[in-house]
Amino acid sequence: MPKKSYSFYLSHFVGVLLALSFGLQKAAAQADYPNKPINFIVPYGAGGGADSRSRQIAQLLTQVLKVPIIVDNKPGAGGNIGTELIAKATPDGYTIGMGNFAPLAINKTLFGNLRYDPETDLMPIVLIEKGPLVLVVHPNSSYKTVQDIIKDAKAKPGQLTFSSGGIGGSHQLSAELFKQSAGIDMIHVPYKSGAAALTDLMGGTVNIMFDQLYSATPMIKGDKLRAIAITSKKRSPMLKDIPTFAEIGFPQVAVDNWQGVVAPKGTPKAIIDKLNKSINQVLKDPGMVEFVLSQGNELGGGSPEEFGQLIKSEAAKWSVVVKTANIKP
Repeated sequence: MPKKSYSFYLSHFVGVLLALSFGLQKAAAQADYPNKPINFIVPYGAGGGADSRSRQIAQLLTQVLKVPIIVDNKPGAGGNIGTELIAKATPDGYTIGMGNFAPLAINKTLFGNLRYDPETDLMPIVLIEKGPLVLVVHPNSSYKTVQDIIKDAKAKPGQLTFSSGGIGGSHQLSAELFKQSAGIDMIHVPYKSGAAALTDLMGGTVNIMFDQLYSATPMIKGDKLRAIAITSKKRSPMLKDIPTFAEIGFPQVAVDNWQGVVAPKGTPKAIIDKLNKSINQVLKDPGMVEFVLSQGNELGGGSPEEFGQLIKSEAAKWSVVVKTANIKP
């Protein structure tokens, strides 16, 4: 075997030094994180629930991390455009974003041709919140219980209607899960927003709707809607007299609309852990706690692994519902 030359050993030694130097620089950068503004992408438009919560998080997180957190709305395609931008960003901790129910757990099955994979292209940081939906009808409706709706739907298959704020969202999927659990057939009437869907329900154009608790509660308390049942595991303090679906024999109709913070795949664990710790601190802020609970939602928090397990279990659950209902975008 020929002896290796001096130049070989020198080049090998230089290579080791360069690798060591790069590793030290990378470690130093992570230890110094963050030292510049962080871009926080929201895959929905300004003024909605995801946007308002992101701005609350950003404001408080700026105080904790001592750098500006800049909220950047990138709406479109059911949340896919903004979520793809998060997934394809440089994984250095300076681009993170809000990961929502539909883009993380629904859209892969619904669209089938996403340019990002929620499971492999994103890293969970922390769950922010989750909140149930409530089944509501017009206050003059003859429906006073879930059984009333089921009885009428079976007597008039394919005639009852339910509204939603768009295809593939929690409004529609809650109703589809209810349909499948009760063995009934109803017609989906999608709108461009949840507010428009709720307006037509109050106008008597459609029969029922599953709406976000925070959105429907003022209308319920103002006698503009009648609440029938709620999708949470326990009764809500905001609507103590309204039963859960589990109480009336449909435990499978358990739905939470949730959101949390995610980062591009490859973001260093040290940065993920620092963000997780910092956002958990933010979620304990008294103002944040009071506001989230006042909307009937449940505060998140916990580890990246726990949020990852939620995403995985939700994706498995809803893929069955989407395929069974043959929902198309």
